[in-house]
Formats: sequence, structure tokens, C-alpha cells
Amino acid sequence: MVKVINEFLDGVTELQAPMFGDDRGVFSETWNAKSMSAVGLDLDFVQDNQSLSVPTGTVRGLHLQLAPHAQGKLVRCIAGAIYDVAVDVRPGSATFGQHAGVRLDPETGNQLWVPPGFAHGFCTLEPNTVVAYKVTEFYAPEQDRSILWNDPEIGIEWPVADGEAVLSDKDAAAPPLSEVDLGG
Repeated sequence: MVKVINEFLDGVTELQAPMFGDDRGVFSETWNAKSMSAVGLDLDFVQDNQSLSVPTGTVRGLHLQLAPHAQGKLVRCIAGAIYDVAVDVRPGSATFGQHAGVRLDPETGNQLWVPPGFAHGFCTLEPNTVVAYKVTEFYAPEQDRSILWNDPEIGIEWPVADGEAVLSDKDAAAPPLSEVDLGG
């Protein structure tokens, strides 16, 4: 049965599924609708995504989709390790602009639930890191938004220096949160 490890902000949740090991390795049931429902997460996923980031210090994000296609994401790291971050970008929220971050790795087997209305991003802590995540809505380019990964108003303490982060052109050019049209 999955268990809640930590709860952050309004719905951002760190989860851990039991891991069963023997001399062959480890088995874990990473998604089970009944187990998730038992901890209050009744989720319908429509798509699975996976990324490989070769260099340490790769930052992907901060990304989100606006309503009516806002995505919830269940994120896990299946090789390597990441510092995973969720930022509350819900207009009018008491925790708007605040963030939560956790280390995700396959040894711990933890996952982060990032609800709709939160921007998401991560930084790789090891080379050849693979991240897999399930989403609750299909990709909708017209609702896609990016926020500057190192926006000082958000104040994320990333495990990589500004000049050393490996970024896509899109992420490097993203505006700060104060300049992003959130549709609210």
C-alpha cells in the first residue's frame, strides 16, 4: 500500500510505494488506483512521459499548462537522481509563488504528486538521469507556459549554479513568474 511521506503547500504530496527486494533486485508497484485512492488521490491519467538527461545539472522547467488543460503530474526518477520542484501558480492562492522541493531517486522509490495549478521542474543530480511521469491531461501547446527556472521572486535553492545549469533554449528564455500570463 502506498504511503504519504510528506505533504506540501496545498496538495503537493510525496509518496512512497512499498519495495520488495531479494538477491535478484527490487520490485515495486509504482501505480495502483486503489492504493492512491486510499490516500485521497483519485486520479485519471491520460499520458505517460519519460525524459533522459545526460549531463548532471540539467534543469527542465518550470513548466505548466493552464486550464482547461491544466495537468497534474505524478513524477518519479527511475535512474540517477533529481531535485524535483513544484511551484504554486494558482492566481489568488494563499501560497501563490511558494515552492516545495524533494530529492527523487530509484533507491528511495519516492514519487511527487504535482497537482494542476502548479508549475513543475527538476534538476538532475547525476549523469544519465531518467524521469518518468504520468499526467492527467494531454499536451495542449496553446495552454503551455514556462517560468524562469531561477526566478529570484520564487527563490528556489537549486543544486546547480546559474552559469552551470544545462537548459533548453525555451527554458533559458522563460520569463519570471510576474510576467507570465496565467489566465486568471
